[in-house]
Amino acid sequence: MFNFKSYTKADSIQEAIRLLKQNPEAHLIAGGTDVLVKLHKGKGQFHHLVDIHDIAELNFTDRNDDGDLIIGPLTCFTHVAESPLIRKHIPVLSEAILTIGGPQVRNMATIGGNLCNGVPSADSATPLIALNAGVTIEGQDGSRQLPLEDFFLGPSRVDLEHHEIMTAITVTRANYDGYYGHFFKYAMRGAMDIATIGCSAVCKVEDEILTDMRLAYGVAAPVPIRCRDTENKIRGRKISQQLLDDISEAVVNDVSPRTSWRAAREFRLQIIATLAHRVVKQAILNAGGTIQ
Repeated sequence: MFNFKSYTKADSIQEAIRLLKQNPEAHLIAGGTDVLVKLHKGKGQFHHLVDIHDIAELNFTDRNDDGDLIIGPLTCFTHVAESPLIRKHIPVLSEAILTIGGPQVRNMATIGGNLCNGVPSADSATPLIALNAGVTIEGQDGSRQLPLEDFFLGPSRVDLEHHEIMTAITVTRANYDGYYGHFFKYAMRGAMDIATIGCSAVCKVEDEILTDMRLAYGVAAPVPIRCRDTENKIRGRKISQQLLDDISEAVVNDVSPRTSWRAAREFRLQIIATLAHRVVKQAILNAGGTIQ
């Protein structure tokens, strides 16, 4: 049984914003794969719900006239992963999403819900951060945009006021055109498990030179993060085994994993270094590079 105190369904973005403003205790529900579990466990902050699941204007994948890819936050994982636009232009996102839960979960869970939970293990976050994705937020005072990387403030904390709703996730053409990526999730089970470490890399290769590379991790810090110092050290270098070794060595200085019941900090650092080598190598190969 679910102990609701109030439940209201919104038919538009503006109605949802109005309902949130009216009830300071209200919480949004979309796919419900996280919220209903928490409600079942008696989490009091979920007793007042505003259902936005059927707001059609938030459920889409599109490409605008500038070639930017735009994803509606209410698009379920299955539809994102199977979108011809996503599979053609940013397949690394499909790759990551297909590691999330099972088909039943992916048919219900939304990409916006995964991001707005703010958990470090959000599997959709690292490929989007590596792609320099941005998000659009709408509230009672209008809309605003910010980089997804800046959206995460801490464990389960995001830059979203009570009366605000995420309305779009955008990857600009400049941030995906010519880039190729790879994602790998290390978990204790082979399927339907939360990541111990998640890693995404996207890169651009020209004449066997790694002209650009972006590397992002989940569960390697309090929030999903980019490894910017590592990126700056290796950008523009010739592709080689030594380059991959240098990335693995440098990346541990960009992260700050913690010990939890899932894994010790030292073990996470070992996984992080190993995945840097493996994931960047595959991204380079996907981009047409060769490893000597």
